Amino acid sequence: MPKVLIVDDEPHIRMLLEQTLEDLEDSGVDILIAEDGEKALELIKSEKPDLVFLDVMMPKVNGFDVCNAVKNEMNMRDIYIVMLTAKGQEFDKKRGIEVGADIYMTKPFNPDEIYSKTVEVLGIE
Repeated sequence: MPKVLIVDDEPHIRMLLEQTLEDLEDSGVDILIAEDGEKALELIKSEKPDLVFLDVMMPKVNGFDVCNAVKNEMNMRDIYIVMLTAKGQEFDKKRGIEVGADIYMTKPFNPDEIYSKTVEVLGIE
């Protein structure tokens, strides 16, 4: 069963992402939620999601550090990571790519784009 992990410290962003992807649950996609980077790392280790939507500015462990840990320290390069953040400066994007993000998207995001990317990455429909 494909798994998607949503990581954001803002409850309304988590809810919007979850609502955007909820139709995919009918296709067997399991949606996991984490409200900070520490919880995200625990879920990534235990659940091994296929796709992670990852915020940058979070308590405990930021998104750059989570991405770096997953891609470079734990060597889980098959996990597709979408950095989804309000930090849209060019050096932030560069840092996201340097730590291993597959895509760097800025908020506000288009829910249709999130849905399409999820379907593409998971190979659904």
